[in-house]
Amino acid sequence: MKVRILGCSGGIGGRHLRTTSMLVDHDILIDAGTGVADLSLAELAMIDHVFITHSHLDHIASLPLMIDSIADMRDKPLTVYATDSTLEIIKNHIFNWAIWPDFTEIPSRDKPVMQYQPIRLGQKTVLGGRSITALPAEHTVPAVGYHLDSGNGSFVFTGDTTVNEAFWPVINKITNLRFLIIETAFSNREKRLAAMSKHLCPSMLADELAKLMREAEIFITHLKPGQIELTMSEIDECVGDFKPKMLQNNQVFEF
Repeated sequence: MKVRILGCSGGIGGRHLRTTSMLVDHDILIDAGTGVADLSLAELAMIDHVFITHSHLDHIASLPLMIDSIADMRDKPLTVYATDSTLEIIKNHIFNWAIWPDFTEIPSRDKPVMQYQPIRLGQKTVLGGRSITALPAEHTVPAVGYHLDSGNGSFVFTGDTTVNEAFWPVINKITNLRFLIIETAFSNREKRLAAMSKHLCPSMLADELAKLMREAEIFITHLKPGQIELTMSEIDECVGDFKPKMLQNNQVFEF
C-alpha cells in the first residue's frame, strides 16, 4: 500500500497548509480536507472510496466539491464510509439540498453518484487485499481513527482525539505496525483549550505515547498554524525519546 499525505495541518494559510486528507494508492481517501483540492480531475475521478474519521469541516471540506466536480466522469457510485453517527451528521447538515445537493439522489436514486456505507468500531473493510479498520477515538463529535494493513505492514492514523484509553490496547496488538500518525493540535500553553476541544498538547501526547508498547515511526499531524515551531519544540522536550517527526504534505509512506 502507498499513502500520500494531501493535507495534515490544523488550518489553512499558505500553499503548504492543507487540512487533513490522505490518498491511499489511487482509489481511496482517508478524510477529505482541503488537501484533496490539489488533485487533478483525473486523479479525483479515480477515487472510489472515502473513509471519514468525523464530521468536522477540516476533514470533509472537499467532499461536496469533489463529488460535484467528477459526477459526470463516473459510471459507479463513490462510496463514503463512516459510522452511523457521522453519516447522519453529513446527511443532515451537508448533503441536504440547503447547503449542498444530495448526491445520493443524483442523477437518480437508482443510479446515484454517491452512496453511504456505515461502518462499526473494530470492523475491517477489505478492498483489493487492503484492510481498513475503524479505531477508537475521543473527540467532541463521534469519531474514529483508522488502521490500514497491507499484510506486510500497518499504518495507523489516530484521527482527531484526546486522551484515549481504548486506543492503545488495540494498537499494541498490531504485530506489523510500521507508522503511527498521531495528532497534537495545541501547544502546552493552550492545554486547557486542548482538553476542552478534545485534542492533544505535547504534555498530553507524552502521557499517551507512554502507553505504546510497539516499535513504530511516529509522525505528528494537525498542528495549528502559527504554533507549529513552538509545539514541535515542546514535543521534542516531552517525548524526544520517541523521535517523532512532523508530518509533511506530499509525504509518501509505503508498507
